[in-house]
Amino acid sequence: MYECFEVTIANKVAHVQLKRPDAFNSMIASFWTELPQIVREIDASASARAIVISSTGKHFSAGMDLEVFSGGSSLSVGPGVTEEGRKRAYMWMMVQHLQDSFTALEQARIPVLCAIQGGCIGGAIDMVSAADMRYCSADAFFCVMEINIGMTADVGTLQRLPKIIPEGIARELAYTGDRMPAQRALECGLVNQVFEDHDSLVEGVLEIAGRIATRSPLAIWGTKEMINYTRDHSVADGLRYIAGWQSGMFQPADMFEEFAAKGEKRAPIFEELPEPPQSL
Repeated sequence: MYECFEVTIANKVAHVQLKRPDAFNSMIASFWTELPQIVREIDASASARAIVISSTGKHFSAGMDLEVFSGGSSLSVGPGVTEEGRKRAYMWMMVQHLQDSFTALEQARIPVLCAIQGGCIGGAIDMVSAADMRYCSADAFFCVMEINIGMTADVGTLQRLPKIIPEGIARELAYTGDRMPAQRALECGLVNQVFEDHDSLVEGVLEIAGRIATRSPLAIWGTKEMINYTRDHSVADGLRYIAGWQSGMFQPADMFEEFAAKGEKRAPIFEELPEPPQSL
């Protein structure tokens, strides 16, 4: 169904796998349409309560495919656009289109977890930095590749990475293009946990996502919304926002169900999130 991804859903966890291992899961043109489509469809349909993004082969992703930089790519030259100012305007819109492909991970009401093996390079850093949590195998490494090819990273790394790890470390990675190994990524907080190998990584992250999926989806949505908002605002703004959110969203049904399930020694049963309204 998809050129770049394989999607399966089980036990309220969606597993989205990059499936071009022979090309090191590089990001071809279809990648940028498929990823946000997958994430938004899962979120809107409430078919899962958490998403795990993993990969196949030796490397998680080598980042942007070279075809994207070719003169004939629709990602670099708009169809029928010839005048120079309009070419630049098209490029400005296209960069924002690429950014939106990863912002979809942040905007989803459900958590997105990334399981990273081997190389996480260039555009792959842009992607995983937009996720809620990151995990990796012992052979993983992270590289802000853009500086090594003479460009400035422009799809989210420079905006999100300094809010995940200390700013000085983010600057060093972005200025030097050096590789950060798995253990260093763990030490500075880029990843939550390092697993021994790829198989244990995917198994472990799916298990974590499975535990998240047992929680109230409305409470999880509110939690993600508040963390994302607070990251970009003051403490005072964040407190005011949660006060407003709770005045409408905090209803006792899910809390009562949690208490009842514990008393009856069973798993709680929650109503799924509503489907977002369609355009009128």
